[in-house]
Amino acid sequence: MNALTATNRNFRHAARLLGLDSKIEKSLLIPFREIKVECTIPKDDGSLVSYVGFRVQHDNARGPMKGGIRYHPEVDPDEVNALAQLMTWKTAVADIPYGGAKGGIGCNPKDLSRSELERLTRVFTQKIHDLIGVHTDVPAPDMGTNSQTMAWILDEYSKFHGYSPAIVTGKPIDLGGSLGRDAATGRGVVYATEALLAEYGKSIKDLTFVIQGFGNVGSWAAKLIHERGGRVIAVSDITGAVKNPNGIDILKLLTHKESTGSLKDFHGGEAMNQNELLVHECDVLIPCALGGVLNRENAADVKAKFIIEAANHPTDPEADEILSKKGVIILPDIYANAGGVTVSYFEWVQNIQGFMWDEEKVNEELRRYMTRAFRNVKEMCKSHDCNLRMGAFTLGVNRVARATLLRGWEA
Repeated sequence: MNALTATNRNFRHAARLLGLDSKIEKSLLIPFREIKVECTIPKDDGSLVSYVGFRVQHDNARGPMKGGIRYHPEVDPDEVNALAQLMTWKTAVADIPYGGAKGGIGCNPKDLSRSELERLTRVFTQKIHDLIGVHTDVPAPDMGTNSQTMAWILDEYSKFHGYSPAIVTGKPIDLGGSLGRDAATGRGVVYATEALLAEYGKSIKDLTFVIQGFGNVGSWAAKLIHERGGRVIAVSDITGAVKNPNGIDILKLLTHKESTGSLKDFHGGEAMNQNELLVHECDVLIPCALGGVLNRENAADVKAKFIIEAANHPTDPEADEILSKKGVIILPDIYANAGGVTVSYFEWVQNIQGFMWDEEKVNEELRRYMTRAFRNVKEMCKSHDCNLRMGAFTLGVNRVARATLLRGWEA
């Protein structure tokens, strides 16, 4: 089941639990705007190459639309639509005044030089600059993009509209980026994990963790779990996988990855098959990579008691049912990985006010938002007698539906 089908299915289930009118249900499902643009650039050798760029703006009932831009070969309209919709519910769950959007270019950034990436980013911005805006749609980094990409978008957009630091979040600090933004998604995952475990009388220091994906989110989550005394016993990324039943020294693994660019040949653990990582014995499994990694083929073999969805849509609906029957507790992506967009909101606020926060304030506010959101999700679980995924979806969908109706939807 692809990401859009799965997301729509979860939305419709939440709409039924909430008893939404069929007309508003249909309205909430249809994106506000879909943009598809051609991006042709000269390569360094003088040849021309064309890529297709997308931006889906899903909903703006609660505020400007918000969402990342990813550069990846598999970017397609269905995926971007699903992720834009998930952002709508995610921002509502976190209770920040945004709607949802998502964008991307179907390319492999590893095949492009820095100058080619800059040209591609600037052309893409030129094509969409009149459809995004500080109070309309605010992009951010995603897979294959970073703070430098956001700096290029900021610069190109400002050529048309004047200096506008709030047009993107996840920028370099020197251009108005927020302290704490780099760690925000991983830190939010840890705050969410702490909130969930507290419900069961457990804490991070008492448990074992397996982390799939050791990019920005996975490495920060691993580092912060390690600092809190949790035992990270297996880690993987596209370069390999490593395990150590006594716990991996995450700081040494980070140093090794930085110096070699790979998890291979790390002396603080034993190499393992990447495919076995998701079914490795542990208390808490944290998928931080691509979507759909937990599916009907492997769900029955998962041994974790808790799954924290740090990636977007890592669990297929079929796997969801299998895992739920096994009694596995799943903390859904639209809550668990909301730390990134929450601190993006803080960055946007700082840019608009022209008043920057110190990192301690950013982290304190992030903890407050994540903890409050967890309580609100739990309340919806009790109200609708549902699991955490539907608790989060009913919370998000209900807030967007209410905002839509209050703005005069029927008029």
